[in-house]
Amino acid sequence: MTQWKEDGFHSVTPYLIVDDAAAAIEFYKNAFGAEEVMRMPMGDKIGHADLLIGDSHVMLADEFPDMDKLGPNKRGGATCSLMIYVEDSDAAFAKAVNAGATSVRPVEDQFYGDRSGWLKDPFGHEWTLSTHIEDVSPDEMNKRMAEMMAEEA
Repeated sequence: MTQWKEDGFHSVTPYLIVDDAAAAIEFYKNAFGAEEVMRMPMGDKIGHADLLIGDSHVMLADEFPDMDKLGPNKRGGATCSLMIYVEDSDAAFAKAVNAGATSVRPVEDQFYGDRSGWLKDPFGHEWTLSTHIEDVSPDEMNKRMAEMMAEEA
């Protein structure tokens, strides 16, 4: 019997629209260790591709302006952000920057218990790379956030 979702998929799967999907696939392989699961060409474009990053699928396709499918660079910036948990956020961040990503916020320890950095890929999508380093209760997280906000004021 067919299952309600494919094996290996989670309930939510990001689907990215990019200008030059073939180049994006190579970037994601080099920057995030993505594995190409499948690719469906449509003429000189990629109509659909499926990548595996860690244990999560990310789908993507080329822009199709006639269907209002445009990447972030054509829309004036990212409309969402993706987050990847990795074993070593410092090394993963450096690898992504070396592959062509732009650092938005460097890797540092965060009040919520992760060591995270934020970057933008060459196609306009924003990514946070995180390693969980400390379990923080909701009360402690709220306290730390309030302290951080007070310091910045």
